[in-house]
Amino acid sequence: MELEQQQQSTWDGYVNWRNKPALRARHGGMSAAAFVLVVEVLENLAYLANASNLVLYFVEYMHFSPSNSANSVTNFMGTAFLLALLGGFLCDAFFTTYFIYIISAFIEFLGLVILTVQAQSKSLKPPKCDHHANPGIPCEQVHGGQAAMLFIGLYLAALGIGGIKGSLPTHGAEQFDENTPQGRKQRSTFFNYFVFSLAVGALIAVTFVVWVEDNKGWQWGFGISTLAIFLSIPIFLLGSTFYRNKIPRGSPLTTILKVLLAALLNSCKPRGSSNAVVSMAASPSPRNEVNSEIISRKNVEPVEPETPSESLKFLNRAAVNKPTFTLLNCSVQQVEEVKIVLKILPIFACTIVLNCCLAQLSTFSVQQAATMNTKIGSLKVPPASLPVFPVVFIIIIAPIYDHFIIPFARRATKTEMGISHLQRIGIGLVLSIIAMAVAALVEVKRKRVAFNNNLLNPTEPLPISFLWIAFQYLFLGSADLFTLAGLLEFFFTEAPLGMRSLATSLSWASLAMGYYMSTVIVSVVNSVTGKSNHQPWLSGSNLNHYHLERFYWLMCVLSGLNFLHYLFWAMKYKYRSTRSTSTT
Repeated sequence: MELEQQQQSTWDGYVNWRNKPALRARHGGMSAAAFVLVVEVLENLAYLANASNLVLYFVEYMHFSPSNSANSVTNFMGTAFLLALLGGFLCDAFFTTYFIYIISAFIEFLGLVILTVQAQSKSLKPPKCDHHANPGIPCEQVHGGQAAMLFIGLYLAALGIGGIKGSLPTHGAEQFDENTPQGRKQRSTFFNYFVFSLAVGALIAVTFVVWVEDNKGWQWGFGISTLAIFLSIPIFLLGSTFYRNKIPRGSPLTTILKVLLAALLNSCKPRGSSNAVVSMAASPSPRNEVNSEIISRKNVEPVEPETPSESLKFLNRAAVNKPTFTLLNCSVQQVEEVKIVLKILPIFACTIVLNCCLAQLSTFSVQQAATMNTKIGSLKVPPASLPVFPVVFIIIIAPIYDHFIIPFARRATKTEMGISHLQRIGIGLVLSIIAMAVAALVEVKRKRVAFNNNLLNPTEPLPISFLWIAFQYLFLGSADLFTLAGLLEFFFTEAPLGMRSLATSLSWASLAMGYYMSTVIVSVVNSVTGKSNHQPWLSGSNLNHYHLERFYWLMCVLSGLNFLHYLFWAMKYKYRSTRSTSTT
């Protein structure tokens, strides 16, 4: 009896920061997740303070061309988010999310220190160059040791950012008891406020820090980011006594590869082979359905299903009675877990184009605003502060969404979720289509003003307010709110227990693929449109010589086709647990 009471008082599969069993009365819950939310404010402040303005730093101080600057920024941001997969993999396979966050924050801190030192020292940067005073003389681009220092600092920061993105949201979500409706609702609230915390950090970054960078110097901007990520470490450690940390279950990639390889090899076996595939039921047995619900709701080792499901039947060949290779012996449960991962991949793929659109906010949109009148009254606003519009919108709408819209939707639909994850993602994709159409129209208007005032080669801002650019920021920011929160929760709740960190990292990997795709599309567009002695759409002496509006229309069309692709997969998807059965 005493042993049973002790087991009931602990969290199965979780330990505290001292690697001892986590206690239900002491560890986890919203108090533990609150530390994660505060840390996320500082972490995103440190990241976005540089990312939102980095394109101008490359142009003005490192003397990159506008297109090379845009590509360098998207490559940096893409690498940072892609490395989230590495962070998520390490959390699932070998280390706790607690440990990975601390190490990653320290690595990002080192990278920011290097960037701060370079920004402070004149000898570590190329000589100053005035584009307007000497328009015919090319500026000396950063090279040699200076370039090496720049990219070492930049990609150390990217490595740290990736580790943080791969560990922190999962660490926060794991603080809640998914065995109860209340715990699942609190976890949903956490993901909404996680995006809220992202927005709060972004608000400070794109207002105060960007102003400091433009008016006091980039060394101060990098310095603030360095201080922010440094402060996040002790704040995170203050919550150590409250956290429950999931015990790593081994490499999820090993399971995935083993099942795929076993299915492939067994598909080549002759029909009479003794290594017969496990018999398939016409439909899952009642026991199998019960086990599926247990798997989705309990933080314990799942009960082995009797038979594989009928979906993705080619993988069922991996479950054999007498495998030729013992190392490829796959259980039915392992086969079902790999099926879950494969089923969520199309949803992941459909969000890449949206994130390709988001990449424009850090590149061409900032350069557009830099050519326009950035004054509001007597206040001169830095172009990189434009994200303040979607950020403020997210800060306002996130609490309203969580405390009013979702409760109303739950009552209306009589489901625990209210609005499904896939519905949220779909809303974001629609908003991205609208955003690209708005961006194209605004660019047409901006270029018309430049042409009418004979300012195609301007030495001063165009007589048009940069607030016109705010419309595309507003729509894309809203798209990000719906899609990112929906993706994070979707991947976390749908993924098998031992693959949650890796699956949740797919949300950031989608951002990475979007940034990389942006670079590829820019290169392809210039290559295709530059044939037959025509000027490429995205090249010229300045932005007024670009055909940026055509590029935005192209992105609008691609986003529309992508949404149709998404609808196909979303309508076919079946949630793995009965508590998430609201239609898409």
